[in-house]
Amino acid sequence: MIQVRPSEQMRGLGVVQRGAPVLAESAREFDLPAERETAEQVIGQLFSAMERIGQVHPFAKGMGLAAPQIAIGRAAAVVQPPGPAAPAIVLLNPRITDRSNDEDEQYEGCLSFFDVRGQVPRPLRITVETTTLEGRLVTTTYERGLARLIHHEIDHLDGLLYTTRMRTGIAPIPVEQYRQTGHSWTYKQ
Repeated sequence: MIQVRPSEQMRGLGVVQRGAPVLAESAREFDLPAERETAEQVIGQLFSAMERIGQVHPFAKGMGLAAPQIAIGRAAAVVQPPGPAAPAIVLLNPRITDRSNDEDEQYEGCLSFFDVRGQVPRPLRITVETTTLEGRLVTTTYERGLARLIHHEIDHLDGLLYTTRMRTGIAPIPVEQYRQTGHSWTYKQ
């Protein structure tokens, strides 16, 4: 049986892979509410892609997907916290306005280079300002695992991959070597 690499599997599901220019560019913000229809279309495409991906790969720690990862250079991302009842979080024009000094370092993966996992230090708490489809600004504070997921997706919108946040001298490890070596993330919203 031929084993398909995880990154090739993600490519087949429509996820842009590392090295694509769209992943290294800052995503363009939406002018809301004027671009509401466009924003709704992008959000719909993100949810469709997440559904396809979720059918192939379970995500015990939750998952996120940013528009650049499906070749759309716009400032939108969707984060699905772990647990069947947890509602998805839609991020439009997100901006981190505050972060705790307290950090932890956990393994992260990325759908755009899914063959490896890397240890990434991130703040335990972030405050994020987003724009609603109606054009209102909303500020929400996220903690621990959810803060990590959301920070990861906002980095995508800024043209950053998690490897840019890793400590000097630390390299990603093959997913086969990783297989749950990290501690479980804790979630609080």
